[in-house]
Amino acid sequence: MTTATDTVVRRAEPGDIDELIRLRAFLLDGDEEQASLPYIATTPEARRAWRAGYRAWLTEKISHEDVFVSVAAGPDRLRACAISVIDQRPPSPAQPNGRVAWMQTLVTDPRDRGQGLATAVIDRLFEWAVTRGADVAMMQSSSGAVEFHRRAGWQLSEEGLYHRPVTASREG
Repeated sequence: MTTATDTVVRRAEPGDIDELIRLRAFLLDGDEEQASLPYIATTPEARRAWRAGYRAWLTEKISHEDVFVSVAAGPDRLRACAISVIDQRPPSPAQPNGRVAWMQTLVTDPRDRGQGLATAVIDRLFEWAVTRGADVAMMQSSSGAVEFHRRAGWQLSEEGLYHRPVTASREG
């Protein structure tokens, strides 16, 4: 049995890609009840498509200077992961240099939840974001993680995050 003490939090490597896809499937593969969420794959075709796209993205970005994939690695598998991408925004009072660490894809294998692994991978992202000069971190999250983020000190921004395919017509 893997324990929390058997876990190393580190930057993901190319050899982790299959495991990163496996973990992300806990977030993105859903059923008909979740079909209204724009990020849920409910068909085999949609699951194949996001996996192929994610594999290509990871292959290109896993070692990029403005991308960090943090993993909690056990002896035989990845136990948790999260991603941060540094985004250059226009400067504002909250981000004087405009560098924002966008954090997402926070997922822990269901067998390992409740052991502090999500906190550990996010803490590693914060350490990295400081070295990249980020002023602020933003977290994109599912509604099921609201309490986790609140306990961890995240504040709801009060700004709505809207989603719309760029190929949609501009009616309305």
